[in-house]
Amino acid sequence: MKIEKLSIDGPLIIKPQVFHDERGYFFEPYNKKRFEENGIDVSFVQDNQSLSQKGIVRGLHFQAPPFEQGKFVRVVKGAVIDVIVDIRKGSPTYGKSEMVELSETNFVSFWIPPGFAHGFVTLENNTIFEYKCTNYYNKSSEGGLLWNDPDLAINWNVVNPIVSEKDCVLPLFKDFVSPF
Repeated sequence: MKIEKLSIDGPLIIKPQVFHDERGYFFEPYNKKRFEENGIDVSFVQDNQSLSQKGIVRGLHFQAPPFEQGKFVRVVKGAVIDVIVDIRKGSPTYGKSEMVELSETNFVSFWIPPGFAHGFVTLENNTIFEYKCTNYYNKSSEGGLLWNDPDLAINWNVVNPIVSEKDCVLPLFKDFVSPF
Protein backbone atom coordinates (compact mmCIF):
# COMPACT_ATOMS: atom_id res chain seq x y z
CA MET A 1 0.00 0.00 0.00
CA LYS A 2 1.42 3.36 -1.02
CA ILE A 3 0.18 6.50 0.76
CA GLU A 4 0.62 9.95 -0.80
CA LYS A 5 0.11 13.36 0.76
CA LEU A 6 -1.49 16.31 -1.00
CA SER A 7 -0.69 20.01 -0.87
CA ILE A 8 -3.46 20.25 1.76
CA ASP A 9 -2.46 18.66 5.07
CA GLY A 10 -4.65 15.77 6.27
CA PRO A 11 -6.21 14.03 3.28
CA LEU A 12 -4.27 11.11 1.79
CA ILE A 13 -4.30 9.22 -1.49
CA ILE A 14 -4.11 5.47 -0.98
CA LYS A 15 -2.75 3.25 -3.74
CA PRO A 16 -3.02 -0.44 -2.86
CA GLN A 17 -0.84 -3.18 -4.24
CA VAL A 18 -2.96 -5.01 -6.82
CA PHE A 19 -2.19 -8.61 -7.76
CA HIS A 20 -3.30 -9.51 -11.30
CA ASP A 21 -3.34 -12.96 -12.89
CA GLU A 22 -5.37 -14.93 -15.44
CA ARG A 23 -8.30 -15.09 -12.99
CA GLY A 24 -8.55 -11.34 -12.50
CA TYR A 25 -7.15 -9.37 -9.57
CA PHE A 26 -6.95 -9.20 -5.78
CA PHE A 27 -6.24 -6.25 -3.48
CA GLU A 28 -6.91 -4.94 0.03
CA PRO A 29 -8.77 -1.63 -0.18
CA TYR A 30 -8.63 -1.29 3.61
CA ASN A 31 -6.29 -2.66 6.27
CA LYS A 32 -6.65 -1.15 9.76
CA LYS A 33 -3.04 -1.93 10.75
CA ARG A 34 -1.59 -0.32 7.61
CA PHE A 35 -3.83 2.72 8.04
CA GLU A 36 -2.67 3.13 11.66
CA GLU A 37 0.98 2.82 10.57
CA ASN A 38 0.32 5.81 8.29
CA GLY A 39 -1.39 7.99 10.89
CA ILE A 40 -5.02 7.10 10.13
CA ASP A 41 -6.12 5.82 13.53
CA VAL A 42 -9.91 5.83 13.22
CA SER A 43 -12.87 3.51 13.57
CA PHE A 44 -15.40 3.26 10.79
CA VAL A 45 -19.03 2.95 11.90
CA GLN A 46 -21.02 3.26 8.67
CA ASP A 47 -20.60 2.29 5.01
CA ASN A 48 -22.42 4.14 2.23
CA GLN A 49 -22.72 3.39 -1.47
CA SER A 50 -24.21 5.28 -4.40
CA LEU A 51 -24.92 4.50 -8.03
CA SER A 52 -24.77 7.38 -10.51
CA GLN A 53 -24.85 7.90 -14.24
CA LYS A 54 -22.27 9.92 -16.16
CA GLY A 55 -22.29 13.67 -15.47
CA ILE A 56 -23.80 13.55 -11.98
CA VAL A 57 -22.34 16.01 -9.45
CA ARG A 58 -22.84 15.13 -5.78
CA GLY A 59 -21.66 17.63 -3.20
CA LEU A 60 -20.06 19.56 -1.73
CA HIS A 61 -21.13 18.03 1.61
CA PHE A 62 -19.92 17.70 5.19
CA GLN A 63 -21.29 16.97 8.65
CA ALA A 64 -20.71 19.53 11.39
CA PRO A 65 -19.47 18.71 14.89
CA PRO A 66 -20.29 16.82 16.99
CA PHE A 67 -21.25 14.50 14.10
CA GLU A 68 -18.28 15.31 11.85
CA GLN A 69 -17.16 12.48 9.62
CA GLY A 70 -13.89 11.26 8.25
CA LYS A 71 -14.44 9.39 4.99
CA PHE A 72 -12.49 6.70 3.20
CA VAL A 73 -13.80 6.76 -0.37
CA ARG A 74 -13.29 4.62 -3.45
CA VAL A 75 -14.91 3.60 -6.70
CA VAL A 76 -16.07 0.01 -7.12
CA LYS A 77 -17.24 0.44 -10.73
CA GLY A 78 -16.77 3.32 -13.15
CA ALA A 79 -14.85 6.52 -12.44
CA VAL A 80 -15.15 9.86 -10.67
CA ILE A 81 -13.24 13.03 -10.07
CA ASP A 82 -13.35 13.37 -6.30
CA VAL A 83 -13.17 16.89 -4.86
CA ILE A 84 -12.44 18.23 -1.39
CA VAL A 85 -12.45 21.77 0.00
CA ASP A 86 -10.62 22.63 3.23
CA ILE A 87 -13.16 24.21 5.61
CA ARG A 88 -11.01 24.15 8.76
CA LYS A 89 -10.85 27.66 10.27
CA GLY A 90 -7.26 28.69 10.81
CA SER A 91 -5.90 26.20 8.30
CA PRO A 92 -3.29 27.70 5.94
CA THR A 93 -5.19 26.03 3.09
CA TYR A 94 -8.68 27.17 4.17
CA GLY A 95 -10.89 27.40 1.07
CA LYS A 96 -8.44 25.50 -1.13
CA SER A 97 -9.54 22.45 -3.08
CA GLU A 98 -7.95 19.26 -4.38
CA MET A 99 -9.14 16.78 -6.99
CA VAL A 100 -8.30 13.09 -7.33
CA GLU A 101 -9.44 10.63 -10.00
CA LEU A 102 -10.80 7.41 -8.51
CA SER A 103 -11.71 4.53 -10.78
CA GLU A 104 -12.23 0.82 -10.98
CA THR A 105 -9.06 0.60 -13.08
CA ASN A 106 -6.65 2.74 -11.03
CA PHE A 107 -7.79 1.28 -7.65
CA VAL A 108 -6.99 4.60 -5.93
CA SER A 109 -8.78 5.43 -2.67
CA PHE A 110 -8.95 8.70 -0.77
CA TRP A 111 -8.87 9.38 2.99
CA ILE A 112 -10.71 12.62 3.84
CA PRO A 113 -10.54 13.62 7.52
CA PRO A 114 -13.21 15.76 9.20
CA GLY A 115 -13.04 19.43 8.25
CA PHE A 116 -13.48 19.06 4.51
CA ALA A 117 -16.44 19.55 2.20
CA HIS A 118 -16.57 16.64 -0.22
CA GLY A 119 -18.12 15.91 -3.58
CA PHE A 120 -17.56 14.14 -6.86
CA VAL A 121 -18.54 14.09 -10.52
CA THR A 122 -19.09 10.80 -12.32
CA LEU A 123 -17.15 10.15 -15.51
CA GLU A 124 -18.95 6.95 -16.55
CA ASN A 125 -22.45 5.50 -16.48
CA ASN A 126 -23.32 3.11 -13.66
CA THR A 127 -20.54 4.35 -11.41
CA ILE A 128 -20.64 2.77 -7.96
CA PHE A 129 -19.06 4.98 -5.28
CA GLU A 130 -18.41 3.59 -1.82
CA TYR A 131 -17.33 5.23 1.41
CA LYS A 132 -16.64 4.29 4.99
CA CYS A 133 -17.48 6.93 7.62
CA THR A 134 -16.08 7.55 11.09
CA ASN A 135 -19.39 8.84 12.45
CA TYR A 136 -23.05 8.15 11.87
CA TYR A 137 -25.11 10.32 9.54
CA ASN A 138 -27.05 13.02 11.38
CA LYS A 139 -29.50 15.08 9.32
CA SER A 140 -29.35 18.13 11.61
CA SER A 141 -25.55 18.26 11.15
CA GLU A 142 -25.65 18.31 7.34
CA GLY A 143 -23.81 21.15 5.69
CA GLY A 144 -22.38 22.04 2.34
CA LEU A 145 -21.09 24.53 -0.16
CA LEU A 146 -22.45 25.35 -3.59
CA TRP A 147 -20.78 22.98 -6.05
CA ASN A 148 -20.19 25.66 -8.71
CA ASP A 149 -19.22 28.54 -6.38
CA PRO A 150 -17.19 31.01 -8.49
CA ASP A 151 -14.89 31.82 -5.54
CA LEU A 152 -13.93 28.14 -5.19
CA ALA A 153 -13.42 27.92 -8.97
CA ILE A 154 -13.55 24.12 -9.10
CA ASN A 155 -13.24 22.83 -12.66
CA TRP A 156 -15.64 19.91 -12.62
CA ASN A 157 -14.92 19.40 -16.32
CA VAL A 158 -18.52 18.52 -17.12
CA VAL A 159 -21.05 20.23 -19.38
CA ASN A 160 -24.66 20.38 -18.14
CA PRO A 161 -24.20 18.27 -15.01
CA ILE A 162 -27.14 16.73 -13.22
CA VAL A 163 -27.24 18.17 -9.68
CA SER A 164 -29.87 17.62 -6.99
CA GLU A 165 -32.14 20.50 -6.00
CA LYS A 166 -30.67 20.33 -2.50
CA ASP A 167 -27.12 20.77 -3.82
CA CYS A 168 -28.15 23.74 -5.99
CA VAL A 169 -29.17 25.83 -2.97
CA LEU A 170 -26.14 25.31 -0.73
CA PRO A 171 -24.38 28.49 0.45
CA LEU A 172 -21.59 30.31 -1.31
CA PHE A 173 -18.15 30.14 0.29
CA LYS A 174 -18.11 33.92 0.91
CA ASP A 175 -21.27 33.53 3.07
CA PHE A 176 -20.08 30.35 4.79
CA VAL A 177 -19.28 30.20 8.51
CA SER A 178 -17.23 27.09 9.20
CA PRO A 179 -18.19 24.93 12.20
CA PHE A 180 -14.65 23.46 12.25
